[in-house]
Amino acid sequence: MTLIKSISGIRGTIGGKTADNLTPIDAVKFASAYGAFIKKRKSNMNDSETSSEQVKVVIGRDARISGKMISSLVTNTLVGLGIDVIDLGLSTTPTVEVAVPMENADGGIILTASHNPKQWNALKLLNEKGEFLNGAEGEQILELAESEDFSFADVDDLGTYTKDHSYLEKHIQAVLDLELVDVEAIKKANFKVVVDGVNSTGGIFIPALLKKLNVACVELYCTPNGQFPHNPEPLKEHLTDISNLVVKEKADFGIVVDPDVDRLALVCEDGSMFGEEYTLVACADYVLGKLGGGNTVSNLSSSRALRDITEKHGGTYTASAVGEVNVVIKMKETNTVIGGEGNGGIIYPASHYGRDSLVGVALFLSHLANSKMSCKELRDSYPSYFMSKNKIQLTPEIDVDKILETMASTYKSDPEISGVNTIDGVKIDFAEEWIHLRKSNTEPIIRIYTEAKSQQAADDLAVRFINEIEAIIK
Repeated sequence: MTLIKSISGIRGTIGGKTADNLTPIDAVKFASAYGAFIKKRKSNMNDSETSSEQVKVVIGRDARISGKMISSLVTNTLVGLGIDVIDLGLSTTPTVEVAVPMENADGGIILTASHNPKQWNALKLLNEKGEFLNGAEGEQILELAESEDFSFADVDDLGTYTKDHSYLEKHIQAVLDLELVDVEAIKKANFKVVVDGVNSTGGIFIPALLKKLNVACVELYCTPNGQFPHNPEPLKEHLTDISNLVVKEKADFGIVVDPDVDRLALVCEDGSMFGEEYTLVACADYVLGKLGGGNTVSNLSSSRALRDITEKHGGTYTASAVGEVNVVIKMKETNTVIGGEGNGGIIYPASHYGRDSLVGVALFLSHLANSKMSCKELRDSYPSYFMSKNKIQLTPEIDVDKILETMASTYKSDPEISGVNTIDGVKIDFAEEWIHLRKSNTEPIIRIYTEAKSQQAADDLAVRFINEIEAIIK
């Protein structure tokens, strides 16, 4: 079992020993550190006359079995610090991100371990804009948790607790109000869609959005009980059930989200994968086409297809380090109109600076309705790249940094290589393919992503480097 403390929050498995796993004590400790950080931040941002203003935090959770327990611990810890809590209950990561500025709150916490299996949970931490904390802020919280430098409120100064279940409607309406979401075109298209909500909150939010757009919805695993029917990471090998059902139901396409609904994968009408990498490509193609161009950003592990589409529309593509906060920073620097991550995460600044599957679904439906193409025809219209995503499990004695340094130095002088990028792990660019090696922020693994002009070439490149890494380890 594992407890991972990082600048993006705390993530771990339920049960076990304190400091080794996400136990109730660890949840309280890190909620206390975040609450102390938010209170100090609020005080520093205000002048002396207003520094006593009440601090407010929005929380929400996915449908994990441990969610209710962790939510109770976090909520009551914040109340004990004198912070008012607005609890959205079963929610999504983007919904909490939207709610924080709507509530004029000072921060937010999403209780979700995203794509991790059911034994995991996490505290994902937001600032007053509803955006993830940056590296320096995350470090401050880790230091506060380590020192336990927090003071709780007296009985007369305890925070308040309020439930608010209105944000399902509010979030959906905010999506429908976006200028480029073509509600009328979607309604006229009479789409039929299968939705796999992996028995989490996507099973509530995505069908509700589709209903507003008059899209017929066939629900698969949409009961929010936290019993994930398959590995919740929306990869091809986990999605055979929805692929079969899309064909059986003669649906126009299928929608798959992860447990906290910030990653979106699509299945074509013939049961083939649209590809989670191409979710962002398709949405960017639509947005750039409507705007007459613009800049895009994705992370180093994302497909070259986004670069190709961006340049086709006359814009500039930029790669960032992996991690939503890094993508957002680069998006703001480059005045990007749409960006995200190749794992199916759409970040659309016209809505908010967070990965949002509801926004992604609405933009994709708009694109499909306007294009007059089938889902498969649309996919086939894009540059054809193939990815292989692999990982090597780590043990404590493995020196990952040394491995990555060795790989970078080995290939920098290779004449086959067009570039070696070390801003986030090691990315090695060949003429027609690339490989990205990096230490995961959320799991004890090395992630190995490759891309090439054929699936066989991508797989072969991954196997080649896995063998090289394993030789270094031995």
